[in-house]
Amino acid sequence: MAKQARSDSQVQPPDRPDAAADIPGQVVVVFQGGGALGAYQAGVYQALHDAKVEPDWVIGTSIGAINGAIVAGNPPKDRLARLTQFWEGVSGRGSACAGWMQNLDEGLRNLAIVTQGIPSFFAPRLEPWLGLHTRVGVERAAFYSTEPLRATLSSLVDFDYLNNKQMRLTVGTVNVKSGRMRYFTNRDAPLDVDHVMASAAFPPGFPSVRLDGETYWDGGIYSNTPLEAVLDDRPRLSSVIFAVQLWPISGPEPESIREVMSRTRDIQYSSRAESHLERQKQIHRLRHVIRELAQHIPEAQRESDTVKELLDWGCGTTMHVLELDAPRFEGNDLNKDIDFSWTGISRRWAVGYEDTKRLLQLAPWRTPLDPIEGVAIYRAGSGCGQTLS
Repeated sequence: MAKQARSDSQVQPPDRPDAAADIPGQVVVVFQGGGALGAYQAGVYQALHDAKVEPDWVIGTSIGAINGAIVAGNPPKDRLARLTQFWEGVSGRGSACAGWMQNLDEGLRNLAIVTQGIPSFFAPRLEPWLGLHTRVGVERAAFYSTEPLRATLSSLVDFDYLNNKQMRLTVGTVNVKSGRMRYFTNRDAPLDVDHVMASAAFPPGFPSVRLDGETYWDGGIYSNTPLEAVLDDRPRLSSVIFAVQLWPISGPEPESIREVMSRTRDIQYSSRAESHLERQKQIHRLRHVIRELAQHIPEAQRESDTVKELLDWGCGTTMHVLELDAPRFEGNDLNKDIDFSWTGISRRWAVGYEDTKRLLQLAPWRTPLDPIEGVAIYRAGSGCGQTLS
């Protein structure tokens, strides 16, 4: 068999506690971007942590990169406390209208965020008041400064610990000039606060960040569900992937302009996750077919350099993709990603925890896979309309 196929098939799962001992291969968590919706991700992580299922690899973009950096950049005993500290720091307790005039409360809260920012996250810039055509430079061309986020991340993430590679972290960015997606990972080079800041630099609200002489924005404007980072990784390893979806892929037909605007954002930021997965299933099936074909080639021919190179495209890894879909809540659906109210954050955190807890009890990775397919997709969570598929 080809060299790559042999190396893939010999990969052993990491040592795990009994509660997660049967998980085949590495545990990967993929976090989308979505602002305040990222509290759901914190609940997902808490459920994994409580079940003693610590990720081997976290991939994130935007708020997902922030959550991922806090998880990967702290020892297990400190991760939940640091996540809680971050989300308490960005939360708001509501206006004087809270509890009796919900729409007015939401409006005042959103207005306060737009005009005043969030002290531990971002603050308004003065430059936009000079006019949208005023040239201030690519690193200042934004409505808000994210220097408060820099200070917050520096206090919550131990980058020395992160770069000791106890857990792999990958953050997604897009190059401002080339428009190409780029993933930075601590497996290949040390990461610092600027890498996380770049992944969260959503324009035109937040400014770009310069890395290695190039400027980068939030990877979510290119691909908000960075599954390809793990499915295209080399060497390929069998994986159980918790893909946390914050934006609903499907939804009801909108009946007002406001609902149209909300549904448009859902479709845009779900980033064609389903089509990406279908493509990856096809590719992975071809890899398994190549692996099976190798068994029908005489051994003497398999040793030739040409055949080895061709067979190197094959593999025998398995990918269990567990989609956790965040629910759609009633209320201000259009501006849900800036719902930093403590009520909204607590509710999403709690639902993320319960959804993941139920999924872990089902343990879908135990379901046998067709040896030719190699990729299984399960949908779970309050937002998918079903428990498991």
